[in-house]
Parts: sequence; C-alpha cells; structure tokens
Amino acid sequence: MKQKTETLFAVTAPGLESVCAVELAALGMDEIQPEAGGVLFRGGLRELYLANLWLRTASRVLVRFGEFGCRDFPGLYRKAVRLPWGRYLKPGTRLRIRATCRRSRLGHTGRIAETLEQAMEKALGAATQTGCDKEQLLLVTVEDDLCRLSLDSSGALLHRRGYRQDIGAAPLRETLAAGILMLLGWRGETPLFDPMCGSGTFLVEGALLALNRPPGAARTFAFMDWPRYRPGLWQALLMEAQRQGREACPVLAGGDRDPAVLEAARRNADRAGVGHCLILRQAEAGDWIPSVDRPGLAICNPPYGTRLGRGEEKAIGRTLDRLYEKIPRPWQRVFLAADPGPADAMVLPLRRLAALQNGGIRAALLEVT
Repeated sequence: MKQKTETLFAVTAPGLESVCAVELAALGMDEIQPEAGGVLFRGGLRELYLANLWLRTASRVLVRFGEFGCRDFPGLYRKAVRLPWGRYLKPGTRLRIRATCRRSRLGHTGRIAETLEQAMEKALGAATQTGCDKEQLLLVTVEDDLCRLSLDSSGALLHRRGYRQDIGAAPLRETLAAGILMLLGWRGETPLFDPMCGSGTFLVEGALLALNRPPGAARTFAFMDWPRYRPGLWQALLMEAQRQGREACPVLAGGDRDPAVLEAARRNADRAGVGHCLILRQAEAGDWIPSVDRPGLAICNPPYGTRLGRGEEKAIGRTLDRLYEKIPRPWQRVFLAADPGPADAMVLPLRRLAALQNGGIRAALLEVT
C-alpha cells in the first residue's frame, strides 16, 4: 500500500460520525469527510494501523478496494479480476462476502459473491478455498449499477477490546460508551460517576480515555494477515502510544445493587489494566454518591426496552428523578434511554443531547437541566 494513496472508511454507529471525525483529525488524518454510517479519510499503512489502534468510536476500518460501473455478471467478473487482490490477500485465504444490492441489474447477491470469488481465484492464480484457516471479509454494495468493494482491515469488531469477558444482561458496547463520553466533552480531567454501572463499561472506557491508552493495543487485526503487513511499523506505533500514556486519573466511581455484577466490573477493569483507577460500591441508585473535591459527570445506562417488564418504565423514571435530585447541580447529569422510554415518566426537566442506537434500539442521550 503506497503512502497516503488509499481511501479508507471508519464505520460507526449512527450518531457517532462527528466524534469519530474529531478522533481522526487528532490522529493527523487527511481529507476527513463524515457521512451517514462513518467517516471517509485517506492514508497509507501508518494511517490504517493508527486508526485501528486508536479509534474508540469506530466498529471497523475499511479499505475501499474498488469502485466501478457494472450492468451484468460477465462485466463484474472482467472488472473484478483486474483488482489488486494480491496486495491484500495471500493465496489460500477464504473470502467472506457480504453483498447488498439496490436498483441494479445485478439483483442476485449470491451470484455477486460467487462471481467475485471466481475473480479473486483467477487473479491470485490458485484455488483459495482449500485447507486455509484465514478469512477476509469483503463488503460489497451495488447501487444504481455502481459496484463498490471494501476490505475489512479490522477483523473482529473494534468494540471487542479484549477486556470485557464478564457482561450483564444488556451490555453497552464499548464504542458507544466511549462515543458518549466524547460527545459530552469528557476527556478524563474531571470525576466520572455511574450509579448503575453494571459491568463497568462507562468506567473502563473512561479510564482508558483518561490514561490516553489506545483501545486496540492488546488485540490482533485482519491487516496482520495481509501480504504487506509491516510488524516493525506496528511495534513502533505501540511504543509511541506507550510514551503518550498518562499516569493520573480522576475519581472514577460506580455503584450497582447487584454484587455479582460489581464483581464482573472489577474483573473487566483488571483485564483492561485500569482496576486501580475505579471505586466500586454496592448500593441502590441514589444511596451512595462519591465524595469528590469538584463536580464531574454523572452518567448511567438504566434498564429499558426488553430489560423491562410492563409498567416498569415508570418506576425507572421515578428512580432517575430521585437519583439526579441527590446529585449536586454543578455535576453534569446525563443518561441514555430508549426513545420513548423511562424519561417520559420523569418530573425533572430534560434536554435531548443526541439521537443514538443501543443494540438496535433507538435511544436518546438526555441531560437533566
């Protein structure tokens, strides 16, 4: 891959595109362009590696592998076979294709996948499906007879940092937790309190952000199996990230009524290397507020949607009212809730900060004013 010649795309959850764009700018990326579902940018190997290592809000980093007009399957094969497959795939790699098609003569996604597999095998000069344990995801969209192919450089989704092996009934994705903190402008300089902390995702992501530790440092990526992978460059970026780390952490406190869930939060934090940063206490929401010398951010992800039975949303709304009445007003008081959801039963005045999605559920980020 030549330096600064590739079109790259960071995939995000809806509502996090602007935050991801800010992250990319901080990493020094070029030609940043947010759009629905992610952010376009340009770069070479260093930029590709940096994006996977550092992005807290992206779920994948894609390389735009090819784009061309196509109206029939023979044409698809002819154009696809000329793509630089060997730059990214070794002979023997299994190709996993996800194809979508809208307003196109190529209306059969299964045949699109078969045609692209044949083109790859022809280009690499070998049958690629036999006896190989390496797999590469190729995302294909065909719309108005324009075919766009994107190779996934990340492998497992980027929210899988590796630390969260103990999870609750309805976990908050790490990318969404980090994205919410960044949307709120929290950068690890003031206290963070989660009174319904569950398995601790807000707190662990807050600690990683405060200590300036890259979320991808302890995992592997799909690009490590590409022919032009440069392990020396990757190690240099890891060493550079280590030098950029910080030692100090603000108060990061969490409470939960369930002792088993709190123990899961402790284990997750220890695996992330930030267990020493967290203060965790068993308590009902509102029964304990950490003693700090300055106000900070109080944030939680209360039960909603399928986590609640009939009529329970009103009870959660009343709990949130009691909780945020007890937290001093200088604190910023925020929660994530289904839209509509428990917030509809609350008395305290609220301000909508962002529209998001959590596990496929439409949600709103709300602030108590």
